[in-house]
Amino acid sequence: GYNWPAYLGEHLEEFGLRGAAIGFEADAVSVADFNKWRAALAEATLRETIGLVMSLRVVKGEKELTAIRQAVALADRAMAYIYQRIQPGMTEKEIAWELEVFMRNRGASALSFETIVAFGPNSALPHATPTDRACQLGDVVLIDMGCVVNGYCSDITRTFSLGEPSDPDFMKIWRLVFNANAVAAAAITAGTSSNTADAYARDIIKAAGYGDQFGHSLGHGVGLAVHEAPKVSYTSEDPLPAGAVITIEPGVYLPGDFGVRLEDMALVTEEGLEILTSVPKIDILYR
Repeated sequence: GYNWPAYLGEHLEEFGLRGAAIGFEADAVSVADFNKWRAALAEATLRETIGLVMSLRVVKGEKELTAIRQAVALADRAMAYIYQRIQPGMTEKEIAWELEVFMRNRGASALSFETIVAFGPNSALPHATPTDRACQLGDVVLIDMGCVVNGYCSDITRTFSLGEPSDPDFMKIWRLVFNANAVAAAAITAGTSSNTADAYARDIIKAAGYGDQFGHSLGHGVGLAVHEAPKVSYTSEDPLPAGAVITIEPGVYLPGDFGVRLEDMALVTEEGLEILTSVPKIDILYR
């Protein structure tokens, strides 16, 4: 590959900075690469940083937002296509493949991550891998997917029952997660702390008795990577800045039965969240 250490060394010398202090992201550089940099930049002082580059990516510029909107719009179209396409007998792998083909044929350069398609009890696995399980009428269907357009990612999740749900608790859980998503989306604004944002949804789910079944954070930043800063989590007190793009994705997972997650992408503004995801949330998809 390209000799980046030597390239940087040449340009530092060109600008009279060969003895400068150079920061590197310690959590993203291997020992082997660090040794290459140290050899090529022997006169420089290498200083360890963590999260500096990521922090610079939190607030998106207009060109970045344009690319993100394009990626979200394509993911919306793909989900709407699957709403029309899915039929009993199709497998998780088939649906995942059809989503990928749809998005790549319409401008996606890649998937944001490996598509999650999970039927029935598989939907209770937050990071399920598509299998040969075939969908049946009454199954819960969870689809989590996204694509990359002009370098930027999208990430959305929808959960529905294919036909009348076979599990009598499905509608109760679906409405609970829908409400948690809606309340959080309406309450968050620029300056809201990450843990407060998380609590808007988590408190609703806890009050219904399912707090232990919501085992992940409310959301995360999205940009060049599908998971990046800022966190939208009970573990962080950092305020959410205007211009950040985040997900809102509460979920409830009942092992052995089913899971429900509803995820939207949103732009943080001073006035509140601008929801970027537009594909409808459907509880029952009739066939």
